[in-house]
Amino acid sequence: MRGAWREATAALLPAALIALWTIAASAVVALTLSAAQREAIYAIVESRLALVLLVWLVFAGALGAALRWAWLRFVLAPARLVEQAQIVLGGGAPREIAAAGSADNRALARTINALARERGELKADIGRQVSDASREIEQERSRLAALMSELTQSVVVCNLDGRILLYNSRARAQFRALSQSPSLAGGAELIGLGRSIYAVLDAKLVAHALETVHQRVLGGSANPSAQFVTSTPGGQLLRVQLAPVRAIDSEASVNGFVLMLDNITRDFADESLRDQLLHGLTEGSRASLGNLQAAVEMLDYDDVDAETRERFHAVIRDEVRAMSQRIQSLASHTVQTQKTRWPLEDMLGADLVSAALRRIEALYGCAAAAADIDASLWLRVDSYSLLQALAALAGRLVEEYEVRRVQLRLRGAGNERAHLDLVWAGQAMSTETVMSWETDPLKVGTDSSALTVRDVVERHGGAFWFERERVRHEAFFRFLLPLASVQEEWAVSPQAQGAGRPEYYDFDLFKTSAQADELADSVLADLTYTVFDTETTGLDPSAGDEIIQIGAARIVAGKLRRHESFEQLVDPDRPISAASIPIHGITDDMVAGKPGIGAVLPAFQAFARDTVLVAHNAAFDMRFLQLKEAATGVAFSQPVLDTLLLSAVVHPNQESHRLEDIAARFDVAVLGRHDALGDAMVTAEVFLRMIPLLAEKGIRTLGQARDAAQKTYFARVKY
Repeated sequence: MRGAWREATAALLPAALIALWTIAASAVVALTLSAAQREAIYAIVESRLALVLLVWLVFAGALGAALRWAWLRFVLAPARLVEQAQIVLGGGAPREIAAAGSADNRALARTINALARERGELKADIGRQVSDASREIEQERSRLAALMSELTQSVVVCNLDGRILLYNSRARAQFRALSQSPSLAGGAELIGLGRSIYAVLDAKLVAHALETVHQRVLGGSANPSAQFVTSTPGGQLLRVQLAPVRAIDSEASVNGFVLMLDNITRDFADESLRDQLLHGLTEGSRASLGNLQAAVEMLDYDDVDAETRERFHAVIRDEVRAMSQRIQSLASHTVQTQKTRWPLEDMLGADLVSAALRRIEALYGCAAAAADIDASLWLRVDSYSLLQALAALAGRLVEEYEVRRVQLRLRGAGNERAHLDLVWAGQAMSTETVMSWETDPLKVGTDSSALTVRDVVERHGGAFWFERERVRHEAFFRFLLPLASVQEEWAVSPQAQGAGRPEYYDFDLFKTSAQADELADSVLADLTYTVFDTETTGLDPSAGDEIIQIGAARIVAGKLRRHESFEQLVDPDRPISAASIPIHGITDDMVAGKPGIGAVLPAFQAFARDTVLVAHNAAFDMRFLQLKEAATGVAFSQPVLDTLLLSAVVHPNQESHRLEDIAARFDVAVLGRHDALGDAMVTAEVFLRMIPLLAEKGIRTLGQARDAAQKTYFARVKY
């Protein structure tokens, strides 16, 4: 729009200048003539006035076209060449500059392209050298990433300001459980690179633990650490172990800390219930024993009549019954606790069989061997209790039936199940004996447990039975066990898995300082951003159009964190415009039953907390958000940057500032256009390439960027 206006001005201005010059020259000449001379000239011109005007218009048009051609060739073409050269200089696009304009301008474009190719070759050579030199470091980082991803404990690494630098998949899943809205924000409002750990943990507790660790470091402790237990805003209990991250140049200097977190809410509840049961058993038994003792002493007297004796007998029966109930409650709770003491974990079936064979041989001295083992099967088991059950059954076979050889067999059973058989040759047993063994407490060697085989089977959601193979003269106990799932409940999303190792760490954040109090004076490259986009039912928010999708991604430490994203469809509670469906592809059926804007906006606000908002044509998106403030009580008060306006700042001579055209200039791939998250990702990539170009124009802080954006022509657009 602005480029077309400038071209029209270039065409009309010469004609206007010629007209003014002609009028001014005619006026000056007229002042030097007498009245008679003016009348004579007027008489001559009057009859030829149309011809004079026609000649003047042709001359003015020709001159205007010539000046417009000169403007495009010698003014606008060099200006556009400068903007394209700035993109190449910033490393934003490897493509060559299109030659246009004068011969000198085209020659300059070819020279710039040659220099760019040479620089590209030099950068590629330097990149290869850097890659070769840093291969060992990358291997160490890969080992660390692999180790972190495989840990079953939640690990979070922070700098001294409490900003998260690293976290593993288990931590991501645990923070999801701590989230107030796990189905929407998914814990992303609590954990993410650059976010503050103090959104979950009390800063005073962490500061005290850090002081304790610091004192132990100064005292020369080899493994300084501190532990504390805290509650989260959602009422969960966390056990936290804090260890220091020491500076490379000084062992006594600490520049961060590692947190290992365990959710002990269930353990605490179990312990509390156990304590209550033990207390009730102790106090109740003390009173019951006192009553029993008194009743027994009274029964020793010979002069007690029959009615009184019966009352004392009733007291004894009631107290014994009460003691039995208290003991049974405690025993039942103990059994339930023992059932779940060890978590169900994925284990290679062959490893489980090997461990069971070693234990049976060590405990009972009988021969134990594997037979028909499917080595590819992974089981989802509580290995401790299952090994106890196998060993207990093998022990009873050895002791009661004098079996001298047992075998273990593992086969797939279909329907995500497997058969684990304990096989022996010799005497079979009755159904009553099998049921007795299934319900008796487990005894392994000299140790006994309150658990039974049935408890272990129920823990796995499986089955247990006895069978005979008459042809082979063999019998076996069979356990029906679950196979391991392909994806654990806390595993990374398929999108993250498809991209290799997730970008869950950035050690460059150790070098960043805390944000300045005044964001306006903060350097653009140091800020954390939430880049977002919305899809709507239509284009007029004031006329009742609604948001139907919000997508967002975060930029931390100058890098786009694709795995820290927010994406949610929204039920607009109104039909979607038929004209907008072909654009974004979202239909009424897709949003039916989805959360409303009243539930989605608080989750998005939590995701975007403590960041600067970035959007393309942000006035449109922000208008939709602002119109929902009264209904939802959610206000977005943080600063906002608009890539459309910033594009007009860095490239004022370009014809288009549409997102696709800006992306093309920066050689950014456009994937998922008019999908909220896809557009947010493209906008983020474009914004990152704009930051160095803004710096070249002297625009380095947030305040400077906002001021420059507000001065552009497009800033006048309102919704």
